[in-house]
Amino acid sequence: MEIRSPAFANHGAIPRAFTCDGSDHSPPLEWSGLPDGTQSLALIVDDPDAPDPAAPTRTWVHWILYNLPPGTTGLAEGICTLPPGTLGGLNDWRRTGYGGPCPPVGRHIYFHKLYALDCLLPDLSLPTKAALEHAMAGHVLAQAELVGTYKR
Repeated sequence: MEIRSPAFANHGAIPRAFTCDGSDHSPPLEWSGLPDGTQSLALIVDDPDAPDPAAPTRTWVHWILYNLPPGTTGLAEGICTLPPGTLGGLNDWRRTGYGGPCPPVGRHIYFHKLYALDCLLPDLSLPTKAALEHAMAGHVLAQAELVGTYKR
């Protein structure tokens, strides 16, 4: 399974447009190679370098989506209408949807983690990352990562 973006290379710099210094809209994402038996997908975008990569104290969650249909092959840039059945969780700004990189200091690393699940998850009522990971436990068939970086 693979996740990629036509907007930036794996381990490359995330363009300003997808950050708080730009229009802060989500980057385009594409994926392929889902394993047989995939019933849904989940996406978590987070930054383990918060607030300072030299002394990180927490992981900042930027985006949570789950129950993406397995027939989807990606998400368009700045997506507003999610695929049917897709549900969102709360990011660390305590809202749903994408919140782009906005590091206070240093170059941060942003993980775009895609999970293939063997089930549809129940409506978790705006889960946090921890709640989604708990619900996914035992249901992950495969995982792929796309890593981007950003420095203000």
